[in-house]
Amino acid sequence: MTADRPHDFGIGAGTGTGTGPHPGSAEGAGAGTDGGADAAPGAVPPAAPGAESIAPPGAEITATPGHLARAAAADDDGGGGPDGGILGRAHRALTLGIVSAVSLVAFEASAVNTAMPVAARALDGIGLYAFGFSAFFTASLFAMALAGEWSDRRGPLGPLFSGIAAFGTGLLIAGAARSMGMFIVGRGVQGIGGGLVVVSLYVVVGRAYPERLRPSIMASFSAAWVVPVIVGPLVAGTVTEHLGWRWVFLAIPALILLPLVVMLPALRTLPRTRPAPAGGVRQVLGSRRCLLALAVAVGACLLQYAGQHPAWSALLPAAAGLALLAPGIVRLLPRGTFRAARGLPSVVLLRGLAAGALVAAESFIPLMLVTQRGLSATVAGLSLTGGGLTWALGSYVQSRPRLEPYRERLMVLGMVLLALAIALVPLVLLDGVPAGIVAAAWTLGGFGMGLNISSAGVLLLKLSRPEEAGSNSASLQMSDALGNVTFVGLGGVLFVAFGGGEIGASASGASAAMSHPAAFVAVFAMMAAVALAGSVTACRVK
Repeated sequence: MTADRPHDFGIGAGTGTGTGPHPGSAEGAGAGTDGGADAAPGAVPPAAPGAESIAPPGAEITATPGHLARAAAADDDGGGGPDGGILGRAHRALTLGIVSAVSLVAFEASAVNTAMPVAARALDGIGLYAFGFSAFFTASLFAMALAGEWSDRRGPLGPLFSGIAAFGTGLLIAGAARSMGMFIVGRGVQGIGGGLVVVSLYVVVGRAYPERLRPSIMASFSAAWVVPVIVGPLVAGTVTEHLGWRWVFLAIPALILLPLVVMLPALRTLPRTRPAPAGGVRQVLGSRRCLLALAVAVGACLLQYAGQHPAWSALLPAAAGLALLAPGIVRLLPRGTFRAARGLPSVVLLRGLAAGALVAAESFIPLMLVTQRGLSATVAGLSLTGGGLTWALGSYVQSRPRLEPYRERLMVLGMVLLALAIALVPLVLLDGVPAGIVAAAWTLGGFGMGLNISSAGVLLLKLSRPEEAGSNSASLQMSDALGNVTFVGLGGVLFVAFGGGEIGASASGASAAMSHPAAFVAVFAMMAAVALAGSVTACRVK
């Protein structure tokens, strides 16, 4: 979902914390060793994801006798008996359903990156290319806040099933779109579904699994990304080339029923929380956090629209967007975030810089390889797969106990590696430079992100009091989503400003846009600068 990235699910190997934009990232209540049930109402999951709040503070949790019996059996055997692990009798169906859902999201994320260049050209919408990604992120930003309030008041089943339905509907709209505008609407509906699903799954984990099993189930989220990251681009590229890009979107909804069927019996036995006062849907939509998130989402859309239509008439939507965006961001993130105050504010800011730089750069890589180098959609998508694998490796490395004293230095190193990777990518535009440099660079960048993002989750819990773990992890994830929206939008503005929007829908191969390499150089140069700024911010996380 991040996401159209693994920003939505993941955990650092061995860290016991949950956040993440990628397989390997982690932090938050529900996955953390400290977070537990202390999450604040409306907390946003990791985007991926800190984990969503397990229950509102002071809420009384009631459970069915069957649930309590299973939990007692799991605790009694210490994890070694048939009911003790995440694949034991008590949790097997739910675990398989969750893993299926995460795998589906992971496949869709990989597939969209591969099919997007072809879809945008077919719909004569290269000028709106960035909106295809930012629409998803912007809508999911609001949906995360909505799902947090909804889950706290009514439980996770409502937002989970609504999210899956919205996700499938968005895929159908995008796949059937006859214009780029309708395609963007479909991506926005997908984003609403993705935000609802991400939060709801973390709430389910917090309520269904004892604390000792949460690191294991969160680690399975990371494992669920590995195969789709490898297979997704190949399958999506093959489908795009032989059946058409539309089937990348239209075929996935048929797979949505599988995780629902597997999970449903276990979901019905989840313990319930006593609803908060006045817990109807109208009250949820009218909550302060939902309204702030909605204002930020609308403001981001207006600013991106104004940025891609440079004219005096764009000043009005730009001013309106800024008026909506700025106050909402200030209230949603910790005090001192935007001046990189030492400690927690810098950790939150760093998350947005890292995630935003990576996603914005990654969004334009397939388009560049298809239009500038004439590569197929399959090969262009495969150039990103190495980053997903080394992300998990970097997350594992940072979790080693012997490296704990050097965590802050690892975060600086991670951002430097990301900046270097982004800076290397546009070298592919030079004659004689092999296209494989992109895959090599992204492998390096993925390792840097694994070092950085997972470490941010560990530091967040270390710097948070137990009663603040949920709200602080929510701020971290909000920063992740805002970083995606802001920098993908900025990338789109730069791309159009330097002539990228003139790439023709009928053009193909290297001749399609060699007259506009500056459009891609501008995007990657800016994102490399953002990553370098993140390396400076990483020096202030202590």
